[in-house]
Amino acid sequence: MDAEKRDRGLLRVDTEECKGCGLCVEACPPKVIRLSERLNHYGYRTAMYAGTGCTGCGICFMACPEPGAITVLRAATRKAAGAGLLDKNIEGASQCASN
Repeated sequence: MDAEKRDRGLLRVDTEECKGCGLCVEACPPKVIRLSERLNHYGYRTAMYAGTGCTGCGICFMACPEPGAITVLRAATRKAAGAGLLDKNIEGASQCASN
């Protein structure tokens, strides 16, 4: 078993839509979202994904009051050829939720 957890999802934050309320930061079970130090054109510190650890649960999306600010992609799983093992395919990720 891998000591390092594999991402099951991918989080995208539209920094032009995010108002920096922090609700997604508080709602994220694996705690992989934080507020950035940089400001967007409105002067808000926007949410940002840490880069690893997303489970693809979509709770951040549901907590976000700003339509279009957060998109969550779930990693598609497929059987590895002949091995019976699950493998993720981030490039072929399916969108779990969108505003």
